[in-house]
Amino acid sequence: MIIKEILSNPKKDRRLLSNIPDPSRNGYDRRGFFSNGKQAEGVNQAYQKRYAGQRYYAEFPVSLKQITKKQSHSSICVDISSTGILLKLENDHFFDGNELEGKMKLKFEIPDGVMPEGFESKVSIEAKVVRQYTEIIDEKECYFVALEFEQSLSNYLKKRRWGLSIFAASLFLLFIMLLVLLMRAESVIYFKFNKILYFYSIMAAIFLLSRYIFGLMYRNIPVNKSFEPGVSIIIPVFNEEKWIHRTIHSCIDQSYPIDKLEVIVVDDCSSDQSVAKAREAIAQINQEGKLFRTSERLTLYVLEKNSGKREALVEGVKRAKHDLVVFVDSDSFLEPNAICNIVQPFQDPQMGGVAGRTEVENKFTNTLTKLQTVRYYIAFRIMKAAEATFDAVTCLSGPLSCYRKSLVIEHSDAWLNQRFLGHPATFGDDRSMTNYILKSHRTGYQDQAVCSTIVPSSFRIFLKQQMRWKRSWLRESLRAFSFMYKKEPFMFLFFFVGLIVPIAAPIVVTYNLLYVPFIHGIFPTTFLVGLLLMALLLSFAHLMFKKSKLWLFGLVFVLYYEFVLLWQMPVAWVTFWKSTWGTRDTPQDVLEQQKKQRKKDRKQTEKMKEGA
Repeated sequence: MIIKEILSNPKKDRRLLSNIPDPSRNGYDRRGFFSNGKQAEGVNQAYQKRYAGQRYYAEFPVSLKQITKKQSHSSICVDISSTGILLKLENDHFFDGNELEGKMKLKFEIPDGVMPEGFESKVSIEAKVVRQYTEIIDEKECYFVALEFEQSLSNYLKKRRWGLSIFAASLFLLFIMLLVLLMRAESVIYFKFNKILYFYSIMAAIFLLSRYIFGLMYRNIPVNKSFEPGVSIIIPVFNEEKWIHRTIHSCIDQSYPIDKLEVIVVDDCSSDQSVAKAREAIAQINQEGKLFRTSERLTLYVLEKNSGKREALVEGVKRAKHDLVVFVDSDSFLEPNAICNIVQPFQDPQMGGVAGRTEVENKFTNTLTKLQTVRYYIAFRIMKAAEATFDAVTCLSGPLSCYRKSLVIEHSDAWLNQRFLGHPATFGDDRSMTNYILKSHRTGYQDQAVCSTIVPSSFRIFLKQQMRWKRSWLRESLRAFSFMYKKEPFMFLFFFVGLIVPIAAPIVVTYNLLYVPFIHGIFPTTFLVGLLLMALLLSFAHLMFKKSKLWLFGLVFVLYYEFVLLWQMPVAWVTFWKSTWGTRDTPQDVLEQQKKQRKKDRKQTEKMKEGA
């Protein structure tokens, strides 16, 4: 079954490349990021202003009421932003020049996915008419009115919906942390009765609480206006015809000096229309980007044979002319200020790699994507942020990560030829490269370097992805264990507990939910309460930061993890040597498919012989 992805549809700027600094104005952005030869404000603040005014195409009913006349009329939203709305009137007789002057009362509900996360809500707000006009559509005269909200939707929702919620979430986070500590005090008291179980319980609580504490303390490294090193963005592509156009555009359309940014697209011999779509995107960009010299900075290379993602990345790095290389997945889309943010930690000469924050682009498609939305945010904003406190982020994720080119070249041969238990390591390339970098350098995280990515909306594909991730996590964690003890002592403890807890989790869950109730006849109240607290911790953290009703899916995700995803871990124990992806036709997957087909054919032949 084909699942239709639900994505917001922002109204495009009339210029294709609207974020690149204009070289005809001495390098200063034509939209006001800079002025009079000096930077008027930080690029992040300027981007937030533009983001607040972004308009989104929509189609949902709006009740329009003239306050002075006490009359209500129905209309349809055409587009909406945080500051205003454009309506198409359904009642033709209502439109008559001055009739729409003055204040209006609007009532509507913003559907999921129309605007960014956090705006999906019921709204009752006053607005003033700023423009009205007619337009002929399908030989019919249609009536439109543009209105400006009396206050931005961001402020409205903060006061009416999220203000108390954020305050409550903060209190609940503190309360839950104290409650977890209290429960672990109980574990200390009863430690002598079951040393192994209670030791695990104490370790798990310390691991979880420490990550949240350090994650909440994290601060993004601010943008240094004078630090703009050269950057080469590498996009490895394999059968990504649907999204590659948008990926390329988001990478070249960055608020970064044009002489310090290039984009290299490397196609790993795709079997679909990826190459044609990439060439089409590049041609369109070059047609409108002569002023920005895009033809010199945007290139496409096609490998002679399908070799794998690592080979594509290394080929791109070899062709890169700048000292920093950024890896971007072919279904990921950068925010315009992503590059200027992700380079900032490299002011430290010992910083070898930096991860950006990845968000879910198709978050409102279905329940599965909503679950992943909460999980992704906590994984980056809390977990990676906590590791960044010690300059030891253990996975510089594939959708957006930056490295020193010299370090990637230094480890490229080992990376390309990496084997585990005699089998080639074809996936987990991001964790693998992170280990090579982390062994001798620091790794960091920049929360304001943001990209969004398309996540699986099918449970079958999602489960295959999660199995692949668990295998690579186990393999690379065992590798990292050999050198992490050389890092900061608390970070090593952090890492060690983070390795033991997930591996032992299936055994602990089985003991608490099956052995204890059926053998001893004791209901696992304490364990279930702990599980609930863990879910609430994740959910309230998402609510506090994102101000979104999706926080409830954090509760569901924890349950789904405990009763479904957790049981992939034992399978990963005995199959983590496998090199197939499961979700795409890599060379290893093709060989595995051929092997299964030969086995199937052999069985079929044997059955035919027996029948004869």
